[in-house]
Amino acid sequence: MKLATIRLDGCERVALVHNSDSKGFLLGSAAERSGKADDMFRSMLSLIDGGDRALDEVRQLFDKYGKEPDLSLDISKTEILAPVPEPRQMRDGMSFPLHIVQSPRGMLILKARASGDTRELERLNAEPLPEFPEIYRKQPIYYITNRFSVQGTNTTVKWPRYSKVMDYELEFGVITKGKGANISAAKARDHIFGFTIFNDFSARDAQRVEMEGHLGPAKGKSFDGGNVLGPWIVTPDEIGDPYKLNMEVRVNGQVRSKGVSDGMLFSFEEIIAHVTQDETLMPGEFIGSGTVGNGCGLELGWFLEHGDAIELEVEKIGVLKNKVERQDIGA
Repeated sequence: MKLATIRLDGCERVALVHNSDSKGFLLGSAAERSGKADDMFRSMLSLIDGGDRALDEVRQLFDKYGKEPDLSLDISKTEILAPVPEPRQMRDGMSFPLHIVQSPRGMLILKARASGDTRELERLNAEPLPEFPEIYRKQPIYYITNRFSVQGTNTTVKWPRYSKVMDYELEFGVITKGKGANISAAKARDHIFGFTIFNDFSARDAQRVEMEGHLGPAKGKSFDGGNVLGPWIVTPDEIGDPYKLNMEVRVNGQVRSKGVSDGMLFSFEEIIAHVTQDETLMPGEFIGSGTVGNGCGLELGWFLEHGDAIELEVEKIGVLKNKVERQDIGA
């Protein structure tokens, strides 16, 4: 099933997306009609906390009331929020080898362009890709990002004023369920509530400087609205094999790159096993895959401009749509 968070009459509501992604069935309203209104439908986190019982209730409500027209909204006319507007935690990984080897050279090219070093640019463009860093094969590598800077599809990402180089990143990820620690990879699938798309918008010039400090991205990633999730969560039964999904980026309607979700160095199950070593995983966390190869402008040397419309599409999940706008235009 596909589960979305929408805003209706100023309040967050949880909806089951149906009818070829054109309708949103209001779960809270259906529960009230059934005479057994339940707090589990007051937010996506509440539904996730409800576990399998909550999902069973979703199915029963839709089976009973799904054809009643007043309980479904037109998705195209509905404000869709991030499926989990405030995740309990956000981690983002580095899982795709091509992105891992191409990104450092992209940063060096960005630095050479900023300094006007044409000789260095020629050298970088002529040399082969570097050797793959073996640390990425030894264990999952990830960073923790700002869980309070999340927004959803059909929104405008405000370009941070301190940056001149804005980028998109094509990713997908999992929303977790079930509290637990020291979870084995074999049991980790039981802790995946569903899958969603992630656009990890990046202020590349700020990130380039930060990464020279060997600690990780901060203002390169953490700015209001820079973590975009959506358009909804798709439960594992509808995804099938999550490691063979076609992925695509379009900017202003033009295809910029394509990829496939296979070839991850570690599966989400293995990442969960690593994360939960003597650390408790909470329901409602987000774990990102990292960027698929060629899934960002840093790798292609082709960054965003003011007013660009970006679409990230992942097979069986949907399309995540955003615009970027500079805040200093006309100032």
